[in-house]
Amino acid sequence: MCAQIVLAEDDEKQAELVRRYLERERHTVVVVTDGRAAIDEVRRLMPDLLVLDIMLPKVDGLDVCRILRAESEIPVLMLTARSTEDDLLLGLDLGADDYVTKPYSPRELMARVRTLLRRTRAETTPADPRLHVGTLVVDPVRHEVSSDGTPIDCTPGEFRLLEVMAAHPDRVFTRGQLLEHLHGFDRYITTRAIDVHVMNVRKKIETEPRKPTRLVTVYGVGYKLTAGREKQAGAS
Repeated sequence: MCAQIVLAEDDEKQAELVRRYLERERHTVVVVTDGRAAIDEVRRLMPDLLVLDIMLPKVDGLDVCRILRAESEIPVLMLTARSTEDDLLLGLDLGADDYVTKPYSPRELMARVRTLLRRTRAETTPADPRLHVGTLVVDPVRHEVSSDGTPIDCTPGEFRLLEVMAAHPDRVFTRGQLLEHLHGFDRYITTRAIDVHVMNVRKKIETEPRKPTRLVTVYGVGYKLTAGREKQAGAS
């Protein structure tokens, strides 16, 4: 059950300990040390889970939870030294899914993380796991892509690009965001790799790759995946 997790904890030793335990369970972890950074990273990465300390500088954890819950359904696991019932209830009322009070054992925290990820994934897993963007279909389970009913052979990088973008049709992704999804933080991979993937994918899904209507460029920003031809046909 590998997940992308943002860990917001300003105690460096505690953050490093939790990060190591999470990475042992094969999660990808991004550590931030203040509430403003937590909000920014969640908005940028759309992670599977936010592990959030209440006592953070700049923006405290309760406000972070309130702000993010107003705009997303990201699961939030709160870490708190406030053990009174009122404090705990306030965190839950603001939208936290669970909490762990300090001091806690890392094993207890990992168990809470596993339980929360299982529960939220069960709630959000669709009956049909396939991703549809017009007549383009991406099947993450079978690792298959088809266009207009015709199977398409994709490299792993091309498949991941389509999978990420098909999960958010019409959303504009910057090259940097796509690079993170495809290659993580490998400093030897450049954004040029994204342009190559896009060019190759267009050859496979576009009628006229030089005039794309599905995987389109948003100049000065990046790329987005749209229904393409169906939209044009409906407008004509």
